Amino acid sequence: MRVWPGRPYPLGATWDGAGVNFALFSENASAVELCLLEGPNHTERRIPLRERTDQVFHAYLPDVLPGQLYGFRTHGLYEPEKGHRFNPHKLLFDPYAKAVGRDLCWNPALFGYTLGARGHHL
Repeated sequence: MRVWPGRPYPLGATWDGAGVNFALFSENASAVELCLLEGPNHTERRIPLRERTDQVFHAYLPDVLPGQLYGFRTHGLYEPEKGHRFNPHKLLFDPYAKAVGRDLCWNPALFGYTLGARGHHL
């Protein structure tokens, strides 16, 4: 898969007629992976977003088409007391997504902590 530097704006996934630019803002992440979901079992292909402009991680994928299912994995500190809950084991929705490709099935495993535990807030 070809990966070009891309642009930090606009945020989200943007089709330009020839490929898709992906841009994700994170003030505190140390690394971000774009995860493309492929096939009936949603096999995951991880692509590190190596470009960073200010606080936006970005890449351009000329081989991606509209309708591609994707998410992000973010790396960084796990310091809940400071509001940091980075966990690369969790696949994240794009907060700038224009559509969601399937229904979300709520489950406690979606959270990085035990629901209802003392001192943990959403």
